[in-house]
Amino acid sequence: MKKILHLMLFVGLSLNAVAQEKVDEAAVKKIRKEGLENSKVMDIAFQLTDVVGPRLQGSPGLMKASKYAVNQLKEWGLENVQLEPWGEFGKGWELQKCYVAMTAPYYKPILAFPKVWTAGSNGLQNAEVLLVDESDTTALEQYKGKFKNKVVLLYSDAKLPSGFNPDVKRYTDEELEKMAKAEIVVRTGQPAGGPGGNPAMREMIANMRRATYISNKTKEMAKADGAVAFLSINARGKDGTLFVQGGGSYKATDPENMLDLVVSTEDYLSIARLAKAGIPVKIDLDVKSKFHTADLKGYNVIAEIKGTDPKLKDEVVMLGAHLDSWHTGTGATDNAAGSSVMMEAVRILKASGLKPKRTIRIALWSAEEQGLHGSRNYVKNHLTDTVKQWSNAAGEKISAYFNLDNGTGKIRGIYLQENEAARPIFTKWLEPFHDLGAKTVTISNTGGTDHLSFDRVGIPGFQFIQDPMEYSTRTHHTNMDTYDHLYPEDLKQAATIVASFVYHTAQREAKIPRKEKK
Repeated sequence: MKKILHLMLFVGLSLNAVAQEKVDEAAVKKIRKEGLENSKVMDIAFQLTDVVGPRLQGSPGLMKASKYAVNQLKEWGLENVQLEPWGEFGKGWELQKCYVAMTAPYYKPILAFPKVWTAGSNGLQNAEVLLVDESDTTALEQYKGKFKNKVVLLYSDAKLPSGFNPDVKRYTDEELEKMAKAEIVVRTGQPAGGPGGNPAMREMIANMRRATYISNKTKEMAKADGAVAFLSINARGKDGTLFVQGGGSYKATDPENMLDLVVSTEDYLSIARLAKAGIPVKIDLDVKSKFHTADLKGYNVIAEIKGTDPKLKDEVVMLGAHLDSWHTGTGATDNAAGSSVMMEAVRILKASGLKPKRTIRIALWSAEEQGLHGSRNYVKNHLTDTVKQWSNAAGEKISAYFNLDNGTGKIRGIYLQENEAARPIFTKWLEPFHDLGAKTVTISNTGGTDHLSFDRVGIPGFQFIQDPMEYSTRTHHTNMDTYDHLYPEDLKQAATIVASFVYHTAQREAKIPRKEKK
């Protein structure tokens, strides 16, 4: 009975808080008109993708995108616009040429991309494929001395992924309702099966570690023997989609790794079958990459709309997204989409003539793909008491940070990141956008991107819920991550909602409530 009374009391208080929270209907009307009728979000996305190209950390493409953002934000009238260094990152890397083809037993172009921070081929090479089909490092010893001038293929028994499920998906009403009803899970003790999960999970992890170790050992031997290149597979891909990330170290003092090429699943499986059948396979390779070492620092783009209230203007509302990408596509959904939306959100606020009480600060982060380096270092450099590992005085002035980094899908709501006190606030702020499909507030966490840098030191950091679309199946870290996989109406909707959230955060009498330190 006590539980029911407590629940009824909580629901009553939440409903009362929702009723008390204010929405500036006149401001929302202006924001909606500018964001939905006069949008520039696709113009921004075009500049960041087709015009700039890939934006790998430390590459000329990322610097070009950063300078474009700086100039555009200045043109819109933002203040304190700067390209701010956050610390040393390491070497940049740029792909300048990539030609791969099978020349025997017949000619066939091969769809392939090198992993970043790996070496090139030193000109055109024609080399025979050496199939390595072993399950332990002891058996690898038989290949010692045989790698010279070979293209090495580590055998995989992978199969082409099923094509029965659709690539593109929106959240259903049932899925959103389940999110809204989620509860905080308090974990105590060890999970079933002891540390690391159940026995099946432990075996899977052990197999993955064993495969990684064998792969690394094979590369080590191949490089020592003078192999030409290594062919890899990422078995998630199909229909010509390649999932490609890093294959070498970006630390300034580390040596270059051997050329490692991810080959399309279809091409890889064909080559593997031929080699396993004893049919000689030859590969043409001409791959040129360039390491950039002149400037080892990382940079974030920072800009502000200054607050107008004498008492609140020193407090800050932040919004951001990461500007860097991988190298195979043009980083459209990851994360030109988020960067374009956040840039468009501040443009909307400026164009609407709204005067926020608190300062609004946009940040476009770098090196997110390598571990949230840009946002983590910004928070460390400016907002953290390094002794207490918690927000400092400047951090306490941040009301909230809003992030967007889950592709091109429209906003369906927001993750509370276990900050239950923010629920009634965000619930009210979503009401003007129910007609655009955004109404879900979930207590759940979501990880893997820059809001975590703020959340970890007690600053309210939030990520919006977005329709998944084809993010995981087709575009995330792939050669298909291009402008034409963006959904214009979704990005217009997202920018409009972000602008409203940021504005209302700037106008509240109090900052967004904070979670208690655990």
